[in-house]
Amino acid sequence: MSEATAASILRRPRWLRIAGIGIAALLLVLAALGIYWSRMPDVFWVNQGIENDRVRVGYATVDTLTRVAATLLEKPGGYLNNDRLPPGVWLDNTPNWEIGVLQQVRDLARVIRNDYSRSQSQSREDEDVSEAEQAFFIDSNSWILPASESAYRDAIRGFTRYRDRLGDDDDTQAQFYARADNLREWLAQVEKRLGSMTRRLGDSVATNRINENLAGDAAAESSSPQPDSIDIATSWFDVDDVFFEARGTAWALLHFFRAAELDFASVLADKNASASVRQIIRELEASLQPLGSPVILNGSGFGFFANHSLVMANYLARANAAVINLRELLDQG
Repeated sequence: MSEATAASILRRPRWLRIAGIGIAALLLVLAALGIYWSRMPDVFWVNQGIENDRVRVGYATVDTLTRVAATLLEKPGGYLNNDRLPPGVWLDNTPNWEIGVLQQVRDLARVIRNDYSRSQSQSREDEDVSEAEQAFFIDSNSWILPASESAYRDAIRGFTRYRDRLGDDDDTQAQFYARADNLREWLAQVEKRLGSMTRRLGDSVATNRINENLAGDAAAESSSPQPDSIDIATSWFDVDDVFFEARGTAWALLHFFRAAELDFASVLADKNASASVRQIIRELEASLQPLGSPVILNGSGFGFFANHSLVMANYLARANAAVINLRELLDQG
């Protein structure tokens, strides 16, 4: 640096130097805060009993649903998907993780409303459940009128009331029917979500695939002409987004399957299907191992660098295969 340049810097107004230092300090604080907010929540244990360890069928599933949903709002930084200010607006990994969790929360909430809480198709809906389930479907990016967090808190309160009523001996209206056909309804949703997620993760190295949308049915038709192959390559900028959405999906499902293992224990034992649930849980646990890299690597399938998306796809594909096997076991008489 020349003497003239150094002298020029020293002649700058004092307020300008102070402002520069302040901005640099603010950016440093926001960066540190963003790193802290990007930490994924730990896995928690599922509760089966209520006061005095009284076991209630359905308590584990509903309580776990409320705790998983509450984690979206109470983790470091709170709910980030609808943030409009830094550092939340700069982050994308945690918001995509939230999307994966929220999708599973919505699926389970809908199954509780349509199946678990009703004895048959003509049964009356539980009012707490029906109102709470709708609140979960508020736009995840809504930041005002209503804010997503406000709607999700209402949903949590509704399912909490339903959970507490399940443990109330004087309330005969709140019911949870742990039947094989009801469990199959939820597993059907899980199978579709995991299948789609596995495909999206695999697209990190694929460029196109053969169009098999109408395969298996000679009379099948589509609303528009179908090409012979479909371009499916995931953009380099979206690889980490898909990966963290998958991590959120696996995190939520791990808790929900642990809860199902408790609430549907009799059904699973009757079908000799407990081992299938344990295998699903094991694969989901493996998919949540800590990352050993500060970034999501996207090496080619047999290249020098790792491909974290393919590793994640492997675990979820194996979990999905176990879900399919479990559904087949439950279908058997």
